Amino acid sequence: MPSEEELFASVDALLNEEPHLPPPAERARLREAAGITQARLATALKTTTQSVKNWENGRSEPKSPRLDAYQRLLNGWAAKYPAPGVVSAAATVAAASAAPATSEVESADAPEPVDVPGAGPARPATLAGPASRRPAPKKAAKPAADPRFPHGPLAVLDGDGSAYGTGGIVLDCPATSVVELVEWTLKESGLGAPRLHRNGKDSDPLIVLTAAAAVTLGLPERLEGHEQRRSLRLPEDHPVVKQVVKAKWRLTQRGFGPWARIYRKVQGRERQCVQLAILSWDALDERSWPGVAQMEPADVARVLGIYAQRVITPRGSTAVSGLELMTALRPPTRAVQDPQTGNWVPGHNPGSLGTEPMDPAPPEATAEHPVVVDSGWSGGFLNEEAYQWVRDVSLLTDEECTLPYAVGLDLNTAFLAAAARLVVGLSAPDHCHAPKFNPKIPGSWLVDLSHVEVDPRLPSPFTPDGTRPTGPAWYQTHTVAYAQELGCNVAPLEAYLRRETGAYLDPWHDRLKNAYVDTLADLGVTRDLDDGAFLAAMERHKDVDPAMAAVLAAIKATVKGGIGKLRERPQGKKYKEGERWPALQRPTWRPDIRAAVISKARINMHRKLNNMAKMTGLYPLAVLSDCVVYPSPGDSPLDFLPYAASGKPQPGGFRLGPTPGLAKLEGVQSMLWAVDLMEQGYNPARHIKGGDAVLDEGE
Repeated sequence: MPSEEELFASVDALLNEEPHLPPPAERARLREAAGITQARLATALKTTTQSVKNWENGRSEPKSPRLDAYQRLLNGWAAKYPAPGVVSAAATVAAASAAPATSEVESADAPEPVDVPGAGPARPATLAGPASRRPAPKKAAKPAADPRFPHGPLAVLDGDGSAYGTGGIVLDCPATSVVELVEWTLKESGLGAPRLHRNGKDSDPLIVLTAAAAVTLGLPERLEGHEQRRSLRLPEDHPVVKQVVKAKWRLTQRGFGPWARIYRKVQGRERQCVQLAILSWDALDERSWPGVAQMEPADVARVLGIYAQRVITPRGSTAVSGLELMTALRPPTRAVQDPQTGNWVPGHNPGSLGTEPMDPAPPEATAEHPVVVDSGWSGGFLNEEAYQWVRDVSLLTDEECTLPYAVGLDLNTAFLAAAARLVVGLSAPDHCHAPKFNPKIPGSWLVDLSHVEVDPRLPSPFTPDGTRPTGPAWYQTHTVAYAQELGCNVAPLEAYLRRETGAYLDPWHDRLKNAYVDTLADLGVTRDLDDGAFLAAMERHKDVDPAMAAVLAAIKATVKGGIGKLRERPQGKKYKEGERWPALQRPTWRPDIRAAVISKARINMHRKLNNMAKMTGLYPLAVLSDCVVYPSPGDSPLDFLPYAASGKPQPGGFRLGPTPGLAKLEGVQSMLWAVDLMEQGYNPARHIKGGDAVLDEGE
């Protein structure tokens, strides 16, 4: 028989427990009955409106001291506004004892509470409390895509401890230091994303810090210095860096900068790594993420969450993410069984670039690369770059000069389209003398194409500036194959060829293409639109949803930056010519693959220019990268693009549409204005498009 003291101690323990809130639906009912808005309640409790919304839909729970204040408020409202049909406890017990047992059918129809698994043994402190009496919506009953990551791939942490995740969820983060934040993220947050390939690795959780959150965690609000923003880092003696090191965590060689990666060595199969991005340190470049850094935390989480779902959880700049996506979709290793021991060990994954870096052939390298400096190479280099060409004014006809408009057409993600089904080399280059040209072998060929005749009103397909070659030069396979396609006899003098080949970029292309097309569709630009409706939709798509427009811009930047980063140049004032720079240690430092993509894109552009001239007699005024400018009788591409009698676009030329490789209107200017620019030596395409003509080589 327990003593009175033991019973009182047990009762006191119950009284001291945290108060239990009514079901989420009842919380909303009480607030509405009192005539209080969610915003007003948030102000009273010194929190955000989004937090109140999450409390009322069961996505999160408040913590003390807000929990106690919220409980007191709800109790007061419950006394003033009892729920309709509520009876006394005694009546409830009597009714329950008199009622017959519930039938099996009725039990089956009753909604069951949904338990969201946590990320590990410790459950997130903000999981929903008691189940709502309101039947849960169907989407809430669906299990998470991966039970290990119930709260999505990332969260945006604000200064009040609210961590805004994807899908509108808000977690309460108690961390007051970077070390505590890392521990909370790995143990309690439930953040992360599953691997994109069965042989790959899960994506590490990303925590984005607002300026207020950075200050709360002891970081400076801004990084200041004379160097470029992307090169700035916290000094090694900064208190936060010391805290991280003291807690046995590590930073990558990039240090604690706008994209800080904090990790410990892998123990067994458990990865311990958190990616941080600091908004006020310009982690989200305005060119790639227009307007995102100025958005509210919940909107930032939405933008990055959609990008993570459709592309990859950001690991740095869009260029870095583009490169990481290649590796995530083509992992360098897979599990193979050791025939001697029977153990499963990492082995080469066919079709990947492997785990070891590979030196390029001398003509594929850059002038400062060790293979060039150490060998004294002087045989020239590949010059496979995008077009920067303007037609000589003297080649304009009187009829062209009288047309009132110059219209710019831009190919949707032209370099992504070029990556489709692109066969590239996977092995080291073999040096060959006087080889027979084979268009199926990727490589670099020394060949003289100066004798190839091309209409002077079109750019040469063999040079970025569109001028005619003057003698032997190095070309990528696609460029030489196009010369053969034009009916020319090609006789290479030497070549560097790769015998092991594969369509390495195929999964990368497919994922980014789907992301691009799906995001355009969310902005109202769908594949079923006719050309007129497509142009109208493209004109207003950026105003439909700024968040989705930012996702679209990031996807496009991921394509260009990822390809450009295949040939990342040395950075920093301390670099000396001939030294190896960090990018060379990556298996993905492959300038030959970059050259193959750009070569194919430029050849695709010239093929369309040639076909347009044959079908319509129209010749371009200028070409800048993936933008071409034509003289036009009207201010729309519909005024000069070739259409069949049925109204369908003629194959082979430029076609309008949202798919990568198809065209969209990029700008309209006065034809007199364009001719005036050409006389001054400017490229009208640059003024119409306003973008760079080269692929960004990343950060």
